[in-house]
Amino acid sequence: MLKFDKEKKLSSVKGALALRPEIEKIVDEIQNEGFDAVYFMGIGGTWASSMQVEVYMRGKSSLPVFVENAAEYLTTGNKRITSKSVVIFSSVTGTTQEMVEAIKVVKELGARVLAFIDIKGTALEEMSDYCVIYPENEQLKFYMVANRLMFNNGEFSDYDQYNQEMEAHLAEALVDVEIKADDFAKEFAAAKYEFIKKNPDMPHYFVGAGNQLGSTYSYAMCYWEEQMWIRTKSISAPEFFHGMLEVIEAETPVILFVGEDEQRVTAERVANFLPKVCRNYVIIDSKDYELKGISGKFRGSISHLVTHGVTNRIDVHMEKELCHPLQIRRYYRQFDY
Repeated sequence: MLKFDKEKKLSSVKGALALRPEIEKIVDEIQNEGFDAVYFMGIGGTWASSMQVEVYMRGKSSLPVFVENAAEYLTTGNKRITSKSVVIFSSVTGTTQEMVEAIKVVKELGARVLAFIDIKGTALEEMSDYCVIYPENEQLKFYMVANRLMFNNGEFSDYDQYNQEMEAHLAEALVDVEIKADDFAKEFAAAKYEFIKKNPDMPHYFVGAGNQLGSTYSYAMCYWEEQMWIRTKSISAPEFFHGMLEVIEAETPVILFVGEDEQRVTAERVANFLPKVCRNYVIIDSKDYELKGISGKFRGSISHLVTHGVTNRIDVHMEKELCHPLQIRRYYRQFDY
């Protein structure tokens, strides 16, 4: 398989899951001290991951958990964030401008800060009360925080079983997803490349719901726009029927992500509609992948990781078709703006 390192992927996921005792210790201390609210704060892709963990907890927990965009916080503020609040964020470099400035503000308020950073020795690490250093896998790390919060709040009776299954099987299951998805991804990328050559100005529409929405937004913006320079629009499945459906025609490119959490039904509604008006749609459904060893009741919590495994393979093949290394940027961090 093109650019596929099975052992590296297994090691990455297993290493992230092995952080659980460290994360549990931090979360236990935070909850023992008490808080008025928890805010997952981010910008760009990390804001998308924050959206995912918030919607995951929203229907399961009575805890006050919110999402905050760092740039919006710096301009609008949020009076609900106080010295008793907890702010949680993730950063690859630990140097993102909006995050550095936002964390300065919340620290001046006296709020406690839990950081997940990929590399040591950054400004954001020094500013945080708690810091976990480990590369990538921010969604896994955020969910471990969420699960421990809910467990301590008496809202996750299957906590031990959940962790046993994830730690025993998740890494292998996600690797299997990428292996199974590769042929599909190769065909998808080839077809998309031909379409884009003929229709360079036509945007691709990405649709998702529930914990798929954050990854849908992130995939459209951070991958297709930022990395591939392809025009996109992302929208939530519940909102699809309140505007977007009117611009869908036979050749309009639509990519629909379908997960297995509570909001699956809203994505299925879009899936049922598309064949009536469109022939250029693709549905990526986490339910199509086995996830050996993972109980059905837990699949919804990781369905965004499954579809991410599929898009990992799409990215590799799109890169080849476009002859465009995805690490190249025109403007991002190339000059001041």
